[in-house]
Amino acid sequence: YVAAVYEHESILSPNPAALVDRQSALELMGRNLDIYEQQAVAAARQGAQIIVFPEDGIHGFNFTRSSIYSYLDFVPHSQSVKWNPCREPYLFNDTEVLQRLSCIALKNKIFLVANLGTKQPCEHTDPHCPSDGRYQFNTNVAFNDDGMLVATYRKHNLYFEYAFDTPPEPDYKVFDTPFAGKFGMFTCFDILFFEPAVNLIRQYNLKQIVYPTAWMNQLPLLSAVEFQQAFATAFNINILAANIHHPTLGMTGSGIYTPVKSFIYHNMESYGGKLIVAEIPVITTDYKTNLEINERFGENLHHSCKTLTSTPPNDQVCFKEGQETPSRGSEQGNEQLPPLFYAEMMYDNFTFVPVWGEKGELQVCANTLCCYLSYRQAVLTDELYALGVFDGLHTVHGTYYVQACALVKCGGLSFSTCGEEVTDATALIDFQLWGNMSTPYIFPLLLTSGITLDYADHMGWKNNYYFISKNRTSSGLLTAALYGRWYEKD
Repeated sequence: YVAAVYEHESILSPNPAALVDRQSALELMGRNLDIYEQQAVAAARQGAQIIVFPEDGIHGFNFTRSSIYSYLDFVPHSQSVKWNPCREPYLFNDTEVLQRLSCIALKNKIFLVANLGTKQPCEHTDPHCPSDGRYQFNTNVAFNDDGMLVATYRKHNLYFEYAFDTPPEPDYKVFDTPFAGKFGMFTCFDILFFEPAVNLIRQYNLKQIVYPTAWMNQLPLLSAVEFQQAFATAFNINILAANIHHPTLGMTGSGIYTPVKSFIYHNMESYGGKLIVAEIPVITTDYKTNLEINERFGENLHHSCKTLTSTPPNDQVCFKEGQETPSRGSEQGNEQLPPLFYAEMMYDNFTFVPVWGEKGELQVCANTLCCYLSYRQAVLTDELYALGVFDGLHTVHGTYYVQACALVKCGGLSFSTCGEEVTDATALIDFQLWGNMSTPYIFPLLLTSGITLDYADHMGWKNNYYFISKNRTSSGLLTAALYGRWYEKD
């Protein structure tokens, strides 16, 4: 099917904390909706059957609970209400934004997904009801190609959004399309949590996800396109991800992702929006996903072992257990071990070991997690790389448990620069990276110079280790990592 996502540079309120009337709010939102309309027309002309717009794209951000009020539409949340806002604008008050979106979908005969702020009155008998008598939600809406409202989803994992409420229960929202079957949806920060994102995909066996986001990039492990791709790969699904474009706020990175190919946009240099249109396969067969223990990779694994070690290929070569793990040092074993050091990466205290020389085998451990690396560099560059491990609770800008094995390029040549945000690299490294992860939810990251993406040659589970291997990245390596989420320990 043909999908479109639009990375939108939203027109923002000059003073989001100021109280404005509904008319002024509608005026500002109308300017953003004019751009949405142009993009929907352009997408439809290119044959797109569905278009996705980003989180906060219509109203912007940095509101207070009271200052956002004039920007909120009313949306009936019940699934029983069959409503076409474009054809039946008179049914509910304060639905001007919904009407406009519905009409764009109808006129262009396109499925449309957008994000807006919504309000819902509540009774004080409801224990969750805020003191002002209303809920305010960060909401995705989906319309079919006839303008019908087919799904509404209220964001569950808010990211410092003081204007909005968390819904009392997680929403699991799915809508049907004639061209690709069922789509599920969630928003931005939701992607890092079990509820509702992972649960939704598993419960409904979903193969297509629409994903509005307003994501601030954080290298080396959580750049938007890097994690969007890893999520599509891990769950073996298609993701249509639309991000906001505001480079000054570190926001860019949208794409249409399949498990084996991506059409992405990442641009921190220039301003203005970007429409991505791509034809992608409908995933119907229920492959085993990378998240499940699979033996499919057994053959490939032995093959990649041969290329990395001269010993005969058996499971022990790549995965030695207990004391038999490869020493942290070189193959000779009598040379000095590279030193362990600690550095902060993504606000977490990683344990690192430097990657020195043209080839070698390394190991580094923290808590129960041990990470192993076999590597070979074709040409030695004057760049410092390090292998890092973290197994613990991440507590800055959200609380969640991470198990990570990461091969990263350092910011400079001193150990203290490892973990810094780096965007360019020249070293081409053949590697196999593996770890004894305690969670099945492993997101394989492979980021190359200029914030571009690459795909691993092989990845998967083998003997309770998860591995990823690559011979020759397409450009210099920035990050190769196994980013594990241990949801039970959040």
